[in-house]
Amino acid sequence: MRTLLDIQNLSISFKGNEVIHGISYTVSSNEILGVVGESGSGKSVSSLAVLGLLPKKNAAVSGSILYNDQDLVSLSNKQFQRLRGNEISMIFQEPMSSLNPSMTCGKQVEEVLLQHKFCAKKEAKATVLSLFEKVKLPRINQMYRSYPHQLSGGQKQRVMIAMAIACKPKLLIADEPTTALDVTVQKEIVLLLKALQQETEMGIVFISHDLSLVSEIADEIVVMYKGDIVERGKTSTLFSNPTHEYTKALLQSKPSLDVRLKKLPTIKDVLAGTVSDTIVSREARKRHHENIYAKAPILEVKNVSKSFFSSAGIFSKSTEVKAVDDVSFSLYEGETLGLVGESGCGKSTLGNTILQLHKATEGEILYKGQDITKLSGSEVRNLRKEIQIIFQDPFASLNPRIPIGTAILEPMKVHGLHTNDAERKEKVLELLERVGLDASYYGRYPHEFSGGQRQRIGIARTIALQPKLIICDESVSALDISVQAQVLNLLNELKDNFGFTYIFISHDLAVVKYISDQLLVMNAGKIEELGEADAIYANPKSSYTQKLIDAIPKGI
Repeated sequence: MRTLLDIQNLSISFKGNEVIHGISYTVSSNEILGVVGESGSGKSVSSLAVLGLLPKKNAAVSGSILYNDQDLVSLSNKQFQRLRGNEISMIFQEPMSSLNPSMTCGKQVEEVLLQHKFCAKKEAKATVLSLFEKVKLPRINQMYRSYPHQLSGGQKQRVMIAMAIACKPKLLIADEPTTALDVTVQKEIVLLLKALQQETEMGIVFISHDLSLVSEIADEIVVMYKGDIVERGKTSTLFSNPTHEYTKALLQSKPSLDVRLKKLPTIKDVLAGTVSDTIVSREARKRHHENIYAKAPILEVKNVSKSFFSSAGIFSKSTEVKAVDDVSFSLYEGETLGLVGESGCGKSTLGNTILQLHKATEGEILYKGQDITKLSGSEVRNLRKEIQIIFQDPFASLNPRIPIGTAILEPMKVHGLHTNDAERKEKVLELLERVGLDASYYGRYPHEFSGGQRQRIGIARTIALQPKLIICDESVSALDISVQAQVLNLLNELKDNFGFTYIFISHDLAVVKYISDQLLVMNAGKIEELGEADAIYANPKSSYTQKLIDAIPKGI
């Protein structure tokens, strides 16, 4: 195997503040290098330097980045344009921020092919459709014509992957490429990347917070912490016998499918030796459920369906797509309902229908005994205070022009909470402290924060209205394993302190099992299985649920 990428003594500084401290590693053709570490460890920044995507005015790069013996540090933008997307390609972490909202998905992938003259214009569409098929997108012709906002998070990520592999690059940098994907598609994408690697002898830098997934795909592992490489080695030995305390801490932060701890250990806890290993027994959970179910449900969903209609042309007959099909369940105050299923199964549509962002086509949704599907516009606006959502993509849900303090204060003002802005600001500062952020962050803008910090800001904004029911839509999927543990602990702590009720939508079954009381499995808009979370994991009655459990990466 020849060396494709050779990074030696790479240091990166922003306005004199060094964030990467002289790191070195190599990637060979037909090799997959896994890069793991917490949010802010330098994984993404170092990979952006390889593609020359760091801002020239603010970033100072020293050391060497050799690609096929050519030093990339000294290349001009024009020289980089010939390499980017052609010989070196990247799958970005946040597909909604990376895709052009004004272009159809098909045209965006086509553009990459035509830019590098990979095929003639008349062949471009056929090539794009073939790529969409390769990355397991459904209804490929419809996807070709669709805009990014019309696709689910997982589908958008697959479009990004199709774009990245379009020109069969020699080096692929995959920055959290499976973050938004459910476990079954995640497994298919990993197999796809492995197949492409073997077919084209492509080298891959695979950046991920999912340690189990990295252990299944990577040949070698690099562990990064605060801008340094603290451990490296063959995958077969590094995870089974880690030597650095930080690597050991990363492994302990992962939710277990076998044991439910009262509090997940965070990196900080493990390094400080303050890990609580209190196990929540089955009997304790049973008593908790009995107390919850003694009261009337806070939410009752009865035979709810939601259909969307699409038409190919003015005179064409419209097609009905039933995203949610005859769904019924009850949710009790202080309970967490885990909602799982593959991308496109109707999880988010169901959540949006409960929020009244979509109107139900059929059925009733009773919140505290009142059918909220019959509310007027002003009544729905008042309901927003009671039922809130924590979004999947924290960056897209925050206004880039508004400081985060104002973003948290704004909904309080809209709903008339507290007497004046001075009092509201005090509450915002309290909330920032509550979600583990410094009060000094009040005047900063969203782009100044890491993904994990932005998600905490989203949680602070949600709980600012003191809601009763919170829908968490993939709210920890973009977070690294340690920050994920912190956020899950925070959600549980807020639930205990304020009596919140959660609908927790996620494709990560280990996370859902850890946080949920009840589990609802959805497949093609219908309920596949509903019951106590631990019981379903221990003994799934549906073959579909079993398939989801079998797809969980078990490399560690």
